[in-house]
Amino acid sequence: MKKHTLFVSSLAFIGLIAHTTFGQSTTLNARMDKTAESLEKKVVAWRRDFHEHPELGNREFQTAAKIAAHLQSLGMEVKTGVGKTGVVGLLKGGKPGPVVALRADIDGLPVTERVDIPFKSQVKTEYNGQQTGVMHACGHDTHVAILMGTAEILASVKNDLRGTVKFIFQPAEEGAPEGEEGGAYLMVKEGVLENPKVDAIFGLHINSQTEVGTIKYRPGATMAAVDSYAIKIKGKQTHGAAPWSGVDPIVTSAQVVMGLQTIVSRNITLTDNAAVVTVGALHSGIRQNIIPEEANMIGTIRTFSPEAQKLVHRRIGEIATNIAESAGAQADVKINVMYPVTYNDPKLTDQMIPSLEAVAGKNNIKLTPAQTGAEDFSFYQQKVPGFFFFLGGMTKGKKVEDAAPHHTPDFQIDEGGFVLGMKSLCRLTTDYMEFASKGIAIKELTTASGQ
Repeated sequence: MKKHTLFVSSLAFIGLIAHTTFGQSTTLNARMDKTAESLEKKVVAWRRDFHEHPELGNREFQTAAKIAAHLQSLGMEVKTGVGKTGVVGLLKGGKPGPVVALRADIDGLPVTERVDIPFKSQVKTEYNGQQTGVMHACGHDTHVAILMGTAEILASVKNDLRGTVKFIFQPAEEGAPEGEEGGAYLMVKEGVLENPKVDAIFGLHINSQTEVGTIKYRPGATMAAVDSYAIKIKGKQTHGAAPWSGVDPIVTSAQVVMGLQTIVSRNITLTDNAAVVTVGALHSGIRQNIIPEEANMIGTIRTFSPEAQKLVHRRIGEIATNIAESAGAQADVKINVMYPVTYNDPKLTDQMIPSLEAVAGKNNIKLTPAQTGAEDFSFYQQKVPGFFFFLGGMTKGKKVEDAAPHHTPDFQIDEGGFVLGMKSLCRLTTDYMEFASKGIAIKELTTASGQ
């Protein structure tokens, strides 16, 4: 179990709040907030540019160039080509202190946009052998713009910062192209959390179904671990008019699909946990009167604990293998472990919530249920304590059911929440540095690997 020290105690925290409210930090916070408000139009313009010109994972060349140019203009030490196309900026404050990392993902998705806006994406490409549009259908364009604005704000108060800020602009969060490494995993592998070593990391995700002005969070397991699987059922090909002469992989696959549904309903302890096993595609055959030799299915797995993950993996193998054998067929099961659980260190989360309440208002900070979506921010959290939260991007008063979800052609974001995003990241950064400056080793934090 890996442990980290966060600098805060109950009594010291009370003193710190007083300092933050009445001392030098009040002036710093006011300056940062004012700058955030003055940057709103600039950040919106950046976002629209990125939205109109999206790039897929590990191919974000123009996006990375624009980010790097901005960070260099702020006088930062900038590294490019990190994790393929990632950009890392280092801002050294005027006073000694911890290293805080802030992360934004920068890739788009193979989705053809339907939203009628002036900066609609018209980009086309080929993905997995199919022609498709490219769209920022998950809001990564907003993440980039918000973090670029945050970088400008923190650079403007550089001399007052009690530590160093590492800005991580990460490619391929949605997954690297077939046969390539990418995303947070590769950036961590290449040492993005080292030299200087990061003490804590913060990140946000825009949400199209949460009202502007609202921030949602959850301590502990926040987003699911995600794995994929592929099952090949091999039977015996024969004429469709004489099925008794062969072994039908399609009928066998249908039985496997139904069998997989019992994993969640009959094997997972639902009062303690949640899980998803989805069959996303099933392909077999070429002609109506031929029983083919094999069938292939692929799907996704979502779990919230290592124990549940192991159980689901084991049961997928058992069910597919045994059902296939009972039909006289064979099953080849492959499971690809992808992203771990996005795990907000409970102690760090508890410590930083007052910072978000200070910029958004206590009534606008809401606890959210665990999400079955996945995020590769989890790879950073395996190494250092991290806090990941959700920023409202839905127009106030709009019904959730009328707001298109992420990863869809109709996905849309209200840009009115960008200033809150910048203020939140700035306040988390400077407050964490203030905690550390007090030098009180209060609580020990465990990374996600110590769950």
